[in-house]
Amino acid sequence: MFDTLWINIHAATMAENQADGFGIIKNAAVGIQGKNVSWIGPAAELPGKPGALSQDVRDGGGKWMTPALIDCHTHLIYAGDRAAEFEQRLQGVSYADIAKAGGGILSTVRATREATEQQLYEAALGRVRTLMREGVMTFEMKSGYGLDTATERKILRVATRLRDDLGLRVQRTFLGAHALPPEYAGRADDYINFVCNEMLPALDAEKLVDAVDGFCENIGFTREQMEKVFKIAAALGLPVKLHAEQLSNQRGAELAAQYHALSADHVEYLDEAGVKAMADAGTAAVLLPGAFYFLREKQLPPVDLLRKYKVPMALATDHNPGTSPTLSLLLMLNMACTFFRLTPEEALAGVTRHAARALGFQDICGTLEKGKDAAFVLWDINHPRDLCYYFGNNPCSDRMPTGKTL
Repeated sequence: MFDTLWINIHAATMAENQADGFGIIKNAAVGIQGKNVSWIGPAAELPGKPGALSQDVRDGGGKWMTPALIDCHTHLIYAGDRAAEFEQRLQGVSYADIAKAGGGILSTVRATREATEQQLYEAALGRVRTLMREGVMTFEMKSGYGLDTATERKILRVATRLRDDLGLRVQRTFLGAHALPPEYAGRADDYINFVCNEMLPALDAEKLVDAVDGFCENIGFTREQMEKVFKIAAALGLPVKLHAEQLSNQRGAELAAQYHALSADHVEYLDEAGVKAMADAGTAAVLLPGAFYFLREKQLPPVDLLRKYKVPMALATDHNPGTSPTLSLLLMLNMACTFFRLTPEEALAGVTRHAARALGFQDICGTLEKGKDAAFVLWDINHPRDLCYYFGNNPCSDRMPTGKTL
């Protein structure tokens, strides 16, 4: 009946509308057929004895099973680092002075342009493997550190290779509207026209793009500029998302909702009008406590408003070299509970069910349910809330699928 049958486990299905928030099934069994879950429930309700149902019966040793984790906002593919700038800021040098001296995001752009595709692949591979060891099996990977066609192509090709080589589910997100490259200094409109008319159509034609993102901010691009990008994305049939309301309220979330975006991300300065627009459009909020922590921000995202309007709250590492150089999604669970006051069930939903929603993958993964991906993690814990309680600890004991090159 099953290719594989797991017994002697406790399951936190993370399915919606469960009374306990976690969807707990004690003394559970999970049957797998092909690449999907085909049965899940209390072991006492199995339609036969385990040995008669599958030739491959696996004993989970009383561990907890959750869906495989999802890191739904990352900038994992780049060259170099910005550790020296981190040290400079601690010594009192301003970000503006660092940028004037050639630092900041453009230093990462410069290093990424100079790196070969193989060098980018090898650097990103180490980062991805680290996250996989914590049970992450689905990733979003953004471009945005090239800001020219050749380097954006290089980054998206690396994301494709990582997907295929490691057997992961990956959403490749084009983030050409991330920053203004030096060759377009003072000509933001010209650069956006280049993104819209040349770069994005070319990379989409090469089948390298799954979604489109941008940075709508007073130090990024305006609503009007981002709308141009979204119109091209819509014409190409690509879903959109947006870095919105991180440092100020530019009404980016409302623009994202207007285009039925998958998500609006950061959203510390999001107001009620933006929350309502997201709720009406079905747009998820992606909270990024790593960047909040690293930048020592004070403005909290409007969690109570997001709860009030039932906007799904996803969590992610936002791994990047400048503002969130973390490689632990489990740490983000604790930070989300500590800084943002999410409950443990909200936080765990944020890296499973709601993270899947933020990528448009909600029908494929993010919960342990019949018909969904048979991608899950076994944890050596006493209760699912332990994943949010401890930090600096990795209780992941097994992953399915395991990945090809761990």
